[in-house]
Amino acid sequence: MIEYTEGIYNFYVYIITNKNKTVLYTGVTNNLKRRLIEHKEKKNPTSFSARYNSEFLLYYEHFGWIQLAIAREKEIKNLNREKKLDLIKEFNPELNFLNDLF
Repeated sequence: MIEYTEGIYNFYVYIITNKNKTVLYTGVTNNLKRRLIEHKEKKNPTSFSARYNSEFLLYYEHFGWIQLAIAREKEIKNLNREKKLDLIKEFNPELNFLNDLF
């Protein structure tokens, strides 16, 4: 069994959407500010987030260990849209764009 202490690193699981909130994209990163800029600038023009103009942050979680962040990302990706929206609304009830926090 692996025990995890708090961890000294910064990893984020996040959910972004497009302007009309019709698409949800879940990802993981070690630098949320940089990653949001990459989504906005469409660094990978053929990616899902670029094709659907997903650049607006709705939800994030912070982790001290990458293993925990990746496991959580997989959990969220396996949720259906309704459950993802429930998760987001628990954290961000008004579905505000949170990009300015980073």
